[in-house]
Amino acid sequence: MADILGGFEQAVLLSLVKLDKEAYGRSIIREASICLNREVAAGAVYATLDRLEAKGLIASSLSPGTPIRDGRARRYFRLTAAGVRALNESKTALENLWRNTRWPLKGNA
Repeated sequence: MADILGGFEQAVLLSLVKLDKEAYGRSIIREASICLNREVAAGAVYATLDRLEAKGLIASSLSPGTPIRDGRARRYFRLTAAGVRALNESKTALENLWRNTRWPLKGNA
């Protein structure tokens, strides 16, 4: 893959991995917030999900509506094979970037 995923995209994709079959909008927002240790905007998550789906990195499907949800369907998301590859490539790229760098960094900031 030519593009390395950004941190927010990685957090959203990793949320799908962690949530597995329970990866739907609100659960993804909660998990991404935990992953990033900060609040995330619902709009940012949904826009990212749309972008990742357009890239073919995730797929979605609608569940049947339920009485508890007043008949509204819920959209579930899952990684595609391309999404798994993209996450693996991004992790490898970051590891290579930091290789041979002393941590923590020192200097005047």
